Amino acid sequence: MKKYKIAFLFTRPPFGSAMSREGLDALLAASAFCDEQEIAICFINDGVFNLVSNQQPEQILQKDHISTFKLLDLYDLNECFVCQESVNLRRLEHANWVLPHLQFKTQSEILILLNQAEKVMTF
Repeated sequence: MKKYKIAFLFTRPPFGSAMSREGLDALLAASAFCDEQEIAICFINDGVFNLVSNQQPEQILQKDHISTFKLLDLYDLNECFVCQESVNLRRLEHANWVLPHLQFKTQSEILILLNQAEKVMTF
């Protein structure tokens, strides 16, 4: 498996705290300093909810930062890994995803990837 310079791990849902939004901001900032092929973006547990399209955060008086994940394509950040078990447990198998280039991996495969990364930032 490829070794990444930095991995961003999203484990929390997009709303209810600022963690997801802060993680996305950090990810976009890091992309200015790293080659896009050196960054892995991983989504496990409730972090998979960050990628579900057609959410309506205004209904709970939250800002929509989910659409900002679409910027990952503009930044050529294509190394996006999603935990298939997390998707299955949340019954999101048929969800519409914000990004077209997601790679679905087992939790074990994602953990191996994270262990091989030089730095892991968790949000």
